[in-house]
Amino acid sequence: MGTSVFSLRIDKELLDRLRCHAAKRGMSVQDYVVRTLIRDDFDERFSAAVEETERFYGDQMKVT
Repeated sequence: MGTSVFSLRIDKELLDRLRCHAAKRGMSVQDYVVRTLIRDDFDERFSAAVEETERFYGDQMKVT
């Protein structure tokens, strides 16, 4: 898997908050942001998979 550069301009207050969150976890700001993006991406993909499963099985999944 290759890597690419992603540049982001944010205000000082947001950067300070990110630094605090990252420091609490013993991470760099870069690692914290990347992990957050990965987690959010997983959540979106998982939700989409659940919705697709529900559409496929319809009422069969409902427990009565």
